[in-house]
Amino acid sequence: MSAPTTLPVVIQGGMGVAVSSWQLAREVSMSGQMGVVSGTAMDAVLSRRLQEGDPGGHMRRALAHFPSPAMAGRVLEKYFIEGGKAPDTPYKPVPKLTLQTSRAGQELAVVGNFAEVWLAKEGHDGAVGINCLEKVQMATPTALLGAVLAGVDYVLMGAGIPREIPKLLTDLSAGRVGSITADVAGGSLTRHIEVDPVDLLGEDLPAQLRRPNFLAIVSVDALANYLYRDPEIRPDGFVVEGPPAGGHSAPPRGKMQLDETGQPVYGPRDDANLAKMVELGLPFWLAGAYGTPERVAEALEVGAAGVQVGTLFALSLESGLTEETRGQMLAGLRDGTLDVRNDPRASPTGFPFKVASLEGTASEQQVYEDRPRLCDLSYLRQPYEREDGEVGYRCSSEPVHMYLKKGGTEEETVGRKCLCNGLMANIGLGQHRKDGYAEARLVTLGQDLAGAKQMIGRYVQGWSARQAVDWLVARVPATALRRVQVA
Repeated sequence: MSAPTTLPVVIQGGMGVAVSSWQLAREVSMSGQMGVVSGTAMDAVLSRRLQEGDPGGHMRRALAHFPSPAMAGRVLEKYFIEGGKAPDTPYKPVPKLTLQTSRAGQELAVVGNFAEVWLAKEGHDGAVGINCLEKVQMATPTALLGAVLAGVDYVLMGAGIPREIPKLLTDLSAGRVGSITADVAGGSLTRHIEVDPVDLLGEDLPAQLRRPNFLAIVSVDALANYLYRDPEIRPDGFVVEGPPAGGHSAPPRGKMQLDETGQPVYGPRDDANLAKMVELGLPFWLAGAYGTPERVAEALEVGAAGVQVGTLFALSLESGLTEETRGQMLAGLRDGTLDVRNDPRASPTGFPFKVASLEGTASEQQVYEDRPRLCDLSYLRQPYEREDGEVGYRCSSEPVHMYLKKGGTEEETVGRKCLCNGLMANIGLGQHRKDGYAEARLVTLGQDLAGAKQMIGRYVQGWSARQAVDWLVARVPATALRRVQVA
């Protein structure tokens, strides 16, 4: 299968964990634009879907097409429960990410990402992308190997400087060992995170794999220019994401300043120079407050290939959010009470993180305080070098005494929330612990709700992904609106 024959006007945002579900990405792709699945924590997502009995049989259908039947069989044998586990039974743990994740952990990650991309691409020739976070780098090589095996068309990555991803994709698509440099706090040695396709799949490794296009998510033109200058790290295009975009956003440039509500203050220095983006000559898409037909038209006028939109699709009927969560937010849209806060403390990454203020979620102080402080999924753990020269792992959302024991400071733990468990709860896969505690949700959304407010006026009970696409491209000239497909 060859690369996409034209560029999308609309890229559906990659929203983790599995909010940008395969169902959502598939609908957007079939509508002629680019659907994107989340590449974050797909090992845990697959394992929990299988433990729920795999409703609809979708996971097993995808696994039946995995190149290595033996590997897929091992995953099924360990996690699939016919009819599903009891509602109050805890999910089995999955292997934690390390610089050298166990073979079982690598296999689960490769299969999990394969399944999500394969299902998003099933039965059509539209383009599908996968979104990963630079900050979750211990998961990156295995996640992208799984996506490449499934024929993913685009890889998108932000929350850091993804300078090594172009080479990683080139190596993986050639069946070579894929490696990136590990960010180890206080590290005196250069360490790597790698995956070996031949070692994992052996004779089952397909003889030919297609390299996907890579879009780097940046906040300012200076970073885009840095990545562009060197052919070794040059992406195939950019997504230029402004501060209002959902999930993680880059901190303000310069010293962090907070407004009267405790949110980061952004200024002109935080806006990309779009004229300089045009000068680079690579396609780029604008994100963060571009979720209306008028804003799409503006993006095209300044030279962008189009826009990336998350919020409209997160609230659509096909997203991975539970009906309860979607219903809460749609109700807030209808009565004008939905609010999204840019929390500078919530994320263990240290990046500001958008949190929707919803009753019964960890956005409420009491719900946050009632949660037992622990770190068991551990996707945002930071590797650090211990005094003995070995690598340890810590997360500022873990129990404070444990974090301090590992060399962290108490200040770094204040206000930190467990994103991993909260985001799993958003999609109905939150952990039920042996002591009876059920994980609370922690919902992220973009701060610009202009498009969502207009859509709720049109579709009072909610809208589909296709309705969102059709509305967004309503002002795009037909000559610029060609279906994105792979030959």
